[in-house]
Amino acid sequence: MSYSLQNKIILITGASSGIGHACAIACANAGAKLIVTARRLEKLKALAESVDTDVYPVQCDIRDKNAIQTFINELPPEWQNIDILINNAGLAAGFGPLHEGKDDDFDLMIDTNVKGLLYITRNVVSGMVKRNKGHVINIGSIAGHEAYANGTVYCATKFAVNAINTALKKDLLGTNIRVSSIDPGMVKTNFSEVRFKGDKARAEQVYAGMQALTPEDIADAVLYCATRPQHVNVSDMIVLATAQVSATVTHREN
Repeated sequence: MSYSLQNKIILITGASSGIGHACAIACANAGAKLIVTARRLEKLKALAESVDTDVYPVQCDIRDKNAIQTFINELPPEWQNIDILINNAGLAAGFGPLHEGKDDDFDLMIDTNVKGLLYITRNVVSGMVKRNKGHVINIGSIAGHEAYANGTVYCATKFAVNAINTALKKDLLGTNIRVSSIDPGMVKTNFSEVRFKGDKARAEQVYAGMQALTPEDIADAVLYCATRPQHVNVSDMIVLATAQVSATVTHREN
């Protein structure tokens, strides 16, 4: 029997756009209650108004460990028992050889993709351990399985997510807490626009000549993982467009 998300409390980071937003919609449609976080509160409020479920929006930068701890500790009693954590917040900043990279870009990726994920996971999982139930779903990347040129630091952060996912399962062995990683290839979101510092034309070229994945495709994968029977844990799922076979090999129409 599948696991019902009806009235389950799901915390989604980076829920203001892209994959996080699509996950929020999918989980809301499945009957879950949502805690959604991002830096853009107005986007979270718009999300809350667009779905037919209870939503608790929180403006929060996951790089701020004190803010994360305060946010989790000060949740109202009815929102404290988080059933599922979807670690979605993440980004790439810059694209080029390591020796030409900028310290600020390095810090932004490491602080968001690795340290931020660790901060929120630690605070949420501690409650799951006390209740002996829960599920952590990390949004990783094909870049966490195959490093590529010009993306050294981003790939390193996603390899770290892969390692965290593997080690966390071992830390939680013997509990009823599941840990999963969904690792997408090319998904058409604002990811490339952020990486290229707002250069929309360059970002569009990333997806030119192929049908990339959509945020909804990844939300479907997340929903699949979240609704498996409790004795089933989807440990790691790589999701690629049909036109993509690895981090760097794609087929494009002329």
